[in-house]
Amino acid sequence: MKSQPSKKNGGEGTFAPKFDAQGLLTAVAVDSSSGEILMVAHMNREALEATRRNRKATFFSRSRNKLWVKGETSGNFLEVEEIRIDCDQDCVLLRVRLPAGGAACHTGSRSCFYRRWKLTGSGELEAIQD
Repeated sequence: MKSQPSKKNGGEGTFAPKFDAQGLLTAVAVDSSSGEILMVAHMNREALEATRRNRKATFFSRSRNKLWVKGETSGNFLEVEEIRIDCDQDCVLLRVRLPAGGAACHTGSRSCFYRRWKLTGSGELEAIQD
């Protein structure tokens, strides 16, 4: 039997995201049908609100210091189906749909996690063939 979270340990309660000192939350985008992790980025309050309003994953670029909508240049928009928040409310999980044959990674890979660092041996990365 699945237990229900109580308000004491973060049950339904109130959405009150805890942004870090730079005003950011970590955001993890996963494929809503497969559960595959597609990418990890950051959101400020404005990006989070835009994502909710437009249902397109919108992030804050730390290097460019501006908002960006995933897919605005490639056409590979991440259509948001659900937003979840973790127990500490300092990280969001975006359950998204990627266009058929689309790529979430700027390299053209479906997922940004297309390489593996072996637990033994040198520091070389190995491409994952899925």
